[in-house]
Amino acid sequence: MNYRTLGKTGLRVSEIGFGGEWLERHEEAESVELLKYAHEKGINIVDCWMPDPKSRDIIGQAMEGCREDWYVQGHIGSTYQNGQYVRTRDMKHVRPAFEDLLNRLRTDYIDLGMLHYIDTREEWDTVMNGPFLEYVHELLESGTIRHIGLSTHNPVIGQLAVETGFIEMILFSINPAFDMRPPTENVEVLLAGGYEDESLSGIDPERLRFYQVCEEAGVGLTVMKGYYGGNLLDADRSPFGVAFTPAQLIHYSLTRPGVASILVGYDTKQQIDEAVAYETATDAEKDYASVIAGAPLHSYSGMCTYCGHCKPCPAGIDIAMVNKFYDLATAQPTVPQSVREHYLALEHKASECIGCKGCEGRCPFGVEVAERMKQAAEVFGC
Repeated sequence: MNYRTLGKTGLRVSEIGFGGEWLERHEEAESVELLKYAHEKGINIVDCWMPDPKSRDIIGQAMEGCREDWYVQGHIGSTYQNGQYVRTRDMKHVRPAFEDLLNRLRTDYIDLGMLHYIDTREEWDTVMNGPFLEYVHELLESGTIRHIGLSTHNPVIGQLAVETGFIEMILFSINPAFDMRPPTENVEVLLAGGYEDESLSGIDPERLRFYQVCEEAGVGLTVMKGYYGGNLLDADRSPFGVAFTPAQLIHYSLTRPGVASILVGYDTKQQIDEAVAYETATDAEKDYASVIAGAPLHSYSGMCTYCGHCKPCPAGIDIAMVNKFYDLATAQPTVPQSVREHYLALEHKASECIGCKGCEGRCPFGVEVAERMKQAAEVFGC
């Protein structure tokens, strides 16, 4: 298992994580065993947005004796009322629900205290200007939560979170289909699809901007809905009209700027094995770009997705990384110093491009690589 630093939290999390949403669908002992199996495979981050007692008890049992091996995303504002999940900012429900989370997880701290599920500007304003946020800061100051995070499906809300300066990481929905969708305050619209518009031929600018500002600000991303609820694994349900593999979808998420871990939902040990197999997959097995480019319904065009098809470069340039740093640099009025330093640390710079354009013939999306190398050299000065 490979590990990445989750932004400025400094936590080293497994690239492949555990989304706990499906735990309650199985017998308790079976789900406990599933989490323990994930632990054996090197997975060390789990998301618990679920308020139901069964899911929380399962995670608590699975972590017993190895709590220090896990990083928990525990959600604040996800409550269980009359046997139903209710998202709320009402403190008479929020406090007991969080205390129940600690109790059932058999722990006295949560690594990542998540502002649960904020998708609208109205709810953002409510959270930012009331007792809910005061409570979150109380938890941080007491050490009950170690870091403040947030979960959202809306890149506009995500950018507001980055601007606060105190939200250190974000759980965000990422997959190739969602990336084509403009921001929405209604997640049901996002989940419903509606990809008939042929103009959706690349990453939505707001989502791209969101990834970039996270990278620039050191706000780490963890990924939910990476498989689009399984839709992208099935050609009949995929909005692209073709099926992806787990390795391809995992690679897509992990190549977005700022992303540290993709949290996958599992029903079986085999599904864990399929996800973890990403770590030993070949470049060909990880290749999502060819799938998108060959899809009958949609494709990206002229936009670098950092897929690495351009390799090898006779000058030794890591073209995908140069393109990523160039995109990050040009998203700002001036080049962020952190981006410049990352670029200067590359062994070979854009100025070394010999203009052979061999890479352009291999690019699935028709990116004019030689021209971008010229532009990158001008931006960075080498």
